[in-house]
Amino acid sequence: MPGFADRLNGIGVSASAAMTDKARELKAEGLKIVSLSSGEPDFPTPDHVVDAAIAAARGGDTKYPPQDGKPALKKAVQAKFLRENHLDYALDEILVGNGAKQIIFDAMMATCNAGDEVVLASPYWISYSDIARLCGAKPVQVPCPAEDNFRLSAKALDAAITPKTKWLLLNFPNNPTGACCPREDMEEIAAVLLKHPHVWIMTDDIYEHLIYDDFEFCTIAEVEPRLKDRVLTVNGVSKAYAMTGWRVGYCGGPRDLIAAMNNMQGQSTSGINTIAQAAAIAALEGPQDFLKERAAEYQSRRDLVVGLLNEIPGVTCHTPQGAFYVYPEIGACLGKTTPKGRHLATDADFVMALLEEKQVASVQGGAYGMSPFFRISYATDRETLKEGCRRIADFIASLT
Repeated sequence: MPGFADRLNGIGVSASAAMTDKARELKAEGLKIVSLSSGEPDFPTPDHVVDAAIAAARGGDTKYPPQDGKPALKKAVQAKFLRENHLDYALDEILVGNGAKQIIFDAMMATCNAGDEVVLASPYWISYSDIARLCGAKPVQVPCPAEDNFRLSAKALDAAITPKTKWLLLNFPNNPTGACCPREDMEEIAAVLLKHPHVWIMTDDIYEHLIYDDFEFCTIAEVEPRLKDRVLTVNGVSKAYAMTGWRVGYCGGPRDLIAAMNNMQGQSTSGINTIAQAAAIAALEGPQDFLKERAAEYQSRRDLVVGLLNEIPGVTCHTPQGAFYVYPEIGACLGKTTPKGRHLATDADFVMALLEEKQVASVQGGAYGMSPFFRISYATDRETLKEGCRRIADFIASLT
């Protein structure tokens, strides 16, 4: 049998995708699965967004699009960056991709060489490290401890940067912890990066509108304009507008970087689905009031889940200020045995046993670079969240 590329060595299926797929399999077998593994809003895509897509399809907007995005969408992105982030990007400094994930992939593929390093604040979204490896780079983790509310220390970041560092990747609000970065922290991080002019900075702001407790979001190019010519500001419509399946991401960045990324995109997917682009225009240019309403509902769910989890002996759960995840610590559960005889040596053992014995799908912390934790998504209804937490409590109480 012919072989496969060496670049795939050590690259596995995303743990969150694997757990979601496993949950679907068990559901198909008739089991009543409580799925808390998927980072997908349970709200519908807004009606005006769907209507715009239908109108585009019926109006014949079905031809090949410009590779870097339709001008109307790039103008909507340009206006969004200026309106919400005080960032002024020219149209040739904006790129539209198949979700924010492709934007990240394009950027690393266009810049990374073998031996380069990509600095990640840990815990981090699973795909960051695997994309870096696919590009020949080495992920370098900067731990953000739970006792510091998973905040990134400027001092620790400075110590992690070397002459080989190609990128720093920031993600606040964070997946998987929901941690946010206060402006004063961002200013300290920016001060470090001013000392290292060879480092590109990517900020994944996909959860920008999912913030709680009157937290004020900021992004690094806004906080420190002197870094703007090295910053790639990444965002998309998936999370805030409940448009995960539409697959539209976008970014603003230096003109030469955007051109290189567009070249990379042209060799993979070319332009983005025209109907989805019409929907994204409607999302960015249409009513925005519902974003705060939905964030308020997520905050209520957060409070419910954090309260229920912290009532469970052996679980410690911080209160996140953004996104729709909690990241409980379960060190007290490891070393124990389940009623079906499974020894829990790692958080991966914990989540698999939780799924198989109590039918609750979650994701192990090790997949995000920090153990012993597990990730729960509260982007689902309250009754499901209550039932999931009840089963988690029963499972942990049954350990010996």
